Amino acid sequence: MAGRSLAQNVGPFSAAFFRFAIASLFLIFLTWKAEGKLTVLKKRQILPVLLLGLTGVFSYNLFFFKGLKLIEASRAAIIIANNPILIALFSAVFFKEKLNSLKITGILISVSGAIVVISRGNLFEILQGNLGLGEFYIFLCVLSWVIFSLLGKTVMADLSPLSSVTYSALTGTILLFAPALREGLADGIYYSISDWWNIFYLGFFGTVLGFVWFYEGINQIGPTRAGLFINFVPISAILLAALILAEPLTLSLLIGTLLVSTGVYLTNRP
Repeated sequence: MAGRSLAQNVGPFSAAFFRFAIASLFLIFLTWKAEGKLTVLKKRQILPVLLLGLTGVFSYNLFFFKGLKLIEASRAAIIIANNPILIALFSAVFFKEKLNSLKITGILISVSGAIVVISRGNLFEILQGNLGLGEFYIFLCVLSWVIFSLLGKTVMADLSPLSSVTYSALTGTILLFAPALREGLADGIYYSISDWWNIFYLGFFGTVLGFVWFYEGINQIGPTRAGLFINFVPISAILLAALILAEPLTLSLLIGTLLVSTGVYLTNRP
């Protein structure tokens, strides 16, 4: 909801730049405090880290804010819930992660729940191609995050999760600066208090805490199982929208929530 509100008033490059500039400051501090220094990158690490910033920060946020300008936050969150199936498939190909019948069943059930919600219980809406430019942008978010997640597994062979996230945030911030400047970065002095709060919320809570915990999860349980927890994004987004914005809780939403939760449980059973 913070992203949806911010996207209406601030350009996508500027919003993403300020978000990750704030996040980078906190991440540098946390890395220095936890590890005593910011690890100097080796030559072979530079390109993977650059790709982390390009996918998980630059392209993800560009498409994220452009998409949220066109569609509802809850609808965008549901599309993002399709991340796990791609993460699982590519992890099986590149990292040889085993997909037993229980995991496959859990993934299919979870994604089915996301489909039920995104179609509002009417699957013909998707089959007939009733998805607009906003949905397309959010699907590009999904692709960016999948690449970011898989790259992270490789990068963390040499870097800690905290250092990986810190470098990706710094790289993404640098990449965002030029386009944000052309977009009107200096107009930030005219942003409202609400806009600045949304930027800080996305920078600290949505990025610093979210990225670090997500990468810790990838490091502990692998990208497939960690990625499936993204399916809780639409559930929390829609429930918060119902509580805060008084949006209705429909039958398709409740069914989708049940399916997503069941899928997450099955995939993460020992």
